[in-house]
Amino acid sequence: MNIDNAGLVAMGSAIGAGLAVIAGIGPGVGQGIAAGYGASAVGRNPGAKGDVMSTMLLGQAVAETTGLYGLVVALILLFANPLVSQFK
Repeated sequence: MNIDNAGLVAMGSAIGAGLAVIAGIGPGVGQGIAAGYGASAVGRNPGAKGDVMSTMLLGQAVAETTGLYGLVVALILLFANPLVSQFK
């Protein structure tokens, strides 16, 4: 079995894309924990619901960017990989 350079780059890109998508697990867990703590805080002090919700949503939006960056990297590696054209 003979693997040329383009095949090796494509194989590495597929593995890298898979690893990049795994990066979405962390933000999902973090957002779940933040939502749980936010609900707990509102339960303890219902008067601060607006402040708690706005802070929680801002934190979740920032955490979500990590997952989105992983998705963008995976899509670039799979569909717009600049390295594959160098080895054809």
